[in-house]
Amino acid sequence: MKKTALLLTAGLGFIVACTQVPITGRKQLNLIPESTMQSMALQEYQSFLSQNKAVSASGSKDAEMVQRVGKRIANAVTRYMTSKNMGSEVANYKWEFNLVNSNEVNAWCMPGGKVVVYSGLLPVTQNETALACVMGHEIAHAIARHGNERMSQGLVAQGIQVAGAVALNRNPQAQNLFMQAFNIGGPLGIMAYSRQNELEADHLGVIFMAMAGYNPQESIPFWQRMAAKSGGGKPPELLSTHPSDERRVAQLQQLMPEAMKYYTPVK
Repeated sequence: MKKTALLLTAGLGFIVACTQVPITGRKQLNLIPESTMQSMALQEYQSFLSQNKAVSASGSKDAEMVQRVGKRIANAVTRYMTSKNMGSEVANYKWEFNLVNSNEVNAWCMPGGKVVVYSGLLPVTQNETALACVMGHEIAHAIARHGNERMSQGLVAQGIQVAGAVALNRNPQAQNLFMQAFNIGGPLGIMAYSRQNELEADHLGVIFMAMAGYNPQESIPFWQRMAAKSGGGKPPELLSTHPSDERRVAQLQQLMPEAMKYYTPVK
């Protein structure tokens, strides 16, 4: 992401970095170096997998599908970012795609390309293209650095200093904010992605899935199925902070002409 400004806030010791989100161009606040975010991500990701065993792709068609979709989208992301002279933003990504057995209807992507899909999501996606919609959406959150943005807002609110960023790895408050920002290992926290972040991830996500060879038009019926999944009660974690169904579908419909320009079916 293009760095547009740097400001030192002496009172809190923050280095304030103003960056731009790819595709949308929205300016955002990222206080934490990407290297620190990826270090924290790797630590939490490994901890998660130590408690939630990944399904082996060699013995599961579903796990194999998750890896296949993930690799195609990752390649699309690299191509897109390189075409916009932003390839360095994902150069250090070490992509991993895992399926874990859980009834939870959820998926997430950490900084650095660590992606997890819960098996409870698959009955709702129903097909590979809809899975690409979800994985494209979650990967878009990482590419747009939404977790950094939300965590940065929490750091400011709680007065946690970023000076000496390595110390964040050992700061319990910072680790808690990280877990909440990515909604890992428990109920949705106060730092869940904002509705603005979600609509932005929808935008980036349909571009990425289209470039990966998946029809972005499938995103509309998928999100409609997700909305129906809530049944008027507590929504799945994947929908907990999302925009209204009507707003999401309306935006996706508006985005289809743009997304279809990137779409070439997988042969």
